[in-house]
Amino acid sequence: MAEFNPKDIIKPENLVYRKSKVLTDNVMHYCPGCGHGTAHRTLAEVIEEEELQSRTIGITPVGCSVLMYNYLDIDMQEAAHGRAPALATAVKRLMPDRFVFTYQGDGDLAAIGTAETIHTCNRGENILILFVNNGIYGMTGGQMAPTTLLGMKSSTSPYGRDAATMGSPVKMADLVALLPGTCYVTRQSVHTAAGVRKLKKALKKAVEYQNKNMGTCFIEVVSNCPSNWKMTPVAANKWMEENMFPAYPLGDIKVPAGE
Repeated sequence: MAEFNPKDIIKPENLVYRKSKVLTDNVMHYCPGCGHGTAHRTLAEVIEEEELQSRTIGITPVGCSVLMYNYLDIDMQEAAHGRAPALATAVKRLMPDRFVFTYQGDGDLAAIGTAETIHTCNRGENILILFVNNGIYGMTGGQMAPTTLLGMKSSTSPYGRDAATMGSPVKMADLVALLPGTCYVTRQSVHTAAGVRKLKKALKKAVEYQNKNMGTCFIEVVSNCPSNWKMTPVAANKWMEENMFPAYPLGDIKVPAGE
């Protein structure tokens, strides 16, 4: 009998999965169970598979995503809080051959950055806006965000969000889908393997549409925040399925004509 060689199991024909070359070796700072890391990995895989690494420019503002430049080996630019779409607009107009994306949380994109988001989408800037919605301010301690659900407790809504005094959750994907400048608007998740596959498919569509200069692509990723929701990762995913998804249904909201 031939002697067993452990190297045999990592032959190319036996390889099932490997880390994307676009990801660095830095250990991510995200809390255990957070969806940001999976979203990063999925984006990195698409950049590699589409051979975009040398011509991608990412824009990250303030929030949990601020350290994204540590994890993706691409050109990155940090923006002031909420201003990522404005900076991405400038980058894309100056370098139209680049694949340009923003990566933003709900407190950033839907609160201080509302104007930049709306006007960028209304102008149809040829960029991708990747929006992670976990219904709360993550980095700063769990305050109520524009996307916080009705009745949901946070450090600034300890009795639960009340529509009469705090307004209803802002559904950014539905809002920007109404604007003529958006060509593709979808809402996805990363809490299951099937969800990751659908997000990856959406990201590849965004690459295609940007290459065709079709306007703004807006991908919302409904995610969890175990730390600020004060739940285990498993419980947070279950709570997300039961509460976030009914309020923010997954799937395509706007697709180009003929798609």
